[in-house]
Amino acid sequence: MSARAFEFGLDTPAQVTVDESGQLLDGDQVIRNTVEEAVLAEAVGLDSFNIGEHYRSEFMDSAGHVMLAAIASRTERIRLGTAVTVLSTQDPVRVYTEFATLDAVSNGRAQLIVGRGSLTESFPLFGFDLADYETLFE
Repeated sequence: MSARAFEFGLDTPAQVTVDESGQLLDGDQVIRNTVEEAVLAEAVGLDSFNIGEHYRSEFMDSAGHVMLAAIASRTERIRLGTAVTVLSTQDPVRVYTEFATLDAVSNGRAQLIVGRGSLTESFPLFGFDLADYETLFE
């Protein structure tokens, strides 16, 4: 079996969208649709499906690891990850245990991408000062 020169994946912020009539979908439906999108992504041969992390009303991705676990239960091959986990505002031990567990339930398909976060709404939400942006990430 030869190695592929490239891989294809999808990243999503699980953005709140509208239905066929133009009405906003509720958050629960957006989450279920995101799981279905990942199942379809595997069915069409994509290599990875990654969920972002935001804390805004227009995104339903603040508990991406939970959605990824649901996706793991419905898929067999596609790699499951974050796009991106904002490590600066997370407890690193909790992030580790969540993704070690996801890796176990997905049979080794979890991938974790960490970053600083370009949208900073989570910093004050979790009691962090943006003045400490660099220190928090380090």
